[in-house]
Amino acid sequence: MIKLYNTLTRKKEELVPLRPGEIRMYVCGVTVYDLSHVGHARSALVFDVIRRYLQYRGYEVRFIRNFTDVDDKIIKRAQEEGVPPRELAERYVEEYRKDMAALGVLQADVEPKATEHIPQMIKLVLRLIEKGVAYPVDGDVYFEVKRFPRYGRLSGKNLEELQAGARVEVDERKRDPLDFALWKASKEGEPAWPSPWGPGRPGWHIECSAMSMQCLGESFDIHAGGEDLVFPHHENEIAQSEAATGRPFVRYWIHNGFVNWGAEKMSKSLGNVLTLKELVRQHDPEALRLYLLGTHYRNPLDFAAERVTEAARALPRFRNLFEEADRLAAKGTPAPGRDQGLLEKVAEARRRFEEVMDDDFNTAQAVAVLFDLAHRLQAFRSKVTQGEAAAGAFLLGVGELLSLGRVLGLFEEGSRPPQSMDHALREKVEALVKARSDARRRRDWAGADRLRDELAQLGVVVEDGPEGTIWKWKP
Repeated sequence: MIKLYNTLTRKKEELVPLRPGEIRMYVCGVTVYDLSHVGHARSALVFDVIRRYLQYRGYEVRFIRNFTDVDDKIIKRAQEEGVPPRELAERYVEEYRKDMAALGVLQADVEPKATEHIPQMIKLVLRLIEKGVAYPVDGDVYFEVKRFPRYGRLSGKNLEELQAGARVEVDERKRDPLDFALWKASKEGEPAWPSPWGPGRPGWHIECSAMSMQCLGESFDIHAGGEDLVFPHHENEIAQSEAATGRPFVRYWIHNGFVNWGAEKMSKSLGNVLTLKELVRQHDPEALRLYLLGTHYRNPLDFAAERVTEAARALPRFRNLFEEADRLAAKGTPAPGRDQGLLEKVAEARRRFEEVMDDDFNTAQAVAVLFDLAHRLQAFRSKVTQGEAAAGAFLLGVGELLSLGRVLGLFEEGSRPPQSMDHALREKVEALVKARSDARRRRDWAGADRLRDELAQLGVVVEDGPEGTIWKWKP
């Protein structure tokens, strides 16, 4: 049974989909006016893992992640660069996709863009006007917050407090300072679309309501995004969606915590961002993924580059196990033999992995399970080398480690250095390692050192221990 923390109810709840066996999930994507930073990476990674785990648990998941490709920031940046807003937005859509691919984030089933759903947005605004909860004025259209009594339920804010803050910037055309824009009249030089209220463009909040309902229906299971979207974006989505349909909009709301830089939230407006491209140039992307998964998604994360470096140093212990399993498997089908209770430990690791992930997707503890299993497999590998235990059990254990890691998006093909070499190169390395071992037995230390250097030029490290010599690729 999966339990997840629902921002709407402020408690963990059992996941019960609206349609048995199916999860419909919408994630608020990025506004494409600049490169993605590590905060965007964390959010995308969190919901990528949740999607993967739901699929692992047998659910059919329909996963939607949008692009906001018309917005004040996009228009401003395009004017500064002297390019059309659409051209700028498309550029950063492609950059975002490259960044996510580098991090191992899967593409969504559908990735709608705001500019491709203007008719749906206009239709939704018309419904709200017909319901008497929205009103046009001078080419703009506003949602009348007082017409939706449940406003503030998601964020926990009450109307009195919100009104006090809203009066700082009063627009006299609005009936109430809290009323928010559904449609904005066009200004000179800005992109615009025809509408019943004149040329204009959609407000930010109406975009996600229209796109999510277009892709998933008027009610769906999970809506997700960063903690900063709880208010006003998601609060306004609920108000306009439920006011239009008269139905509950979303059953579960999930939000990830901020990424902080020092004492401050990391954000473009504060100028303290680390772009994902910079991070991927400096660090192994898989190490970055492992680091980000090491903190529970709802907790804030204080970014530290040295922690990513530590994660990179930890990865070879997994990769070496996979390489050793490849070598053993290449020698033929191993005999079953004795397993020293390893398979029971492997089954226990899977149970523990599922237990912590079922408890609000606790990736920090799931990663700890992987490290513990890897430690047991490393100890067991020595027994296999000495002939005291069965290679078959070791291979099964490594296969399970790989399987569980991939639920978190780790250990994917292509996510680690090119360690699967062709047959000829493998034979050459094995021959050199054997020759070096023979030289050591003859106490030909100079010859052994020469062979070590030759192996190093091939990118191979050799380790001598009581159980013999083990080789691996350089991390």
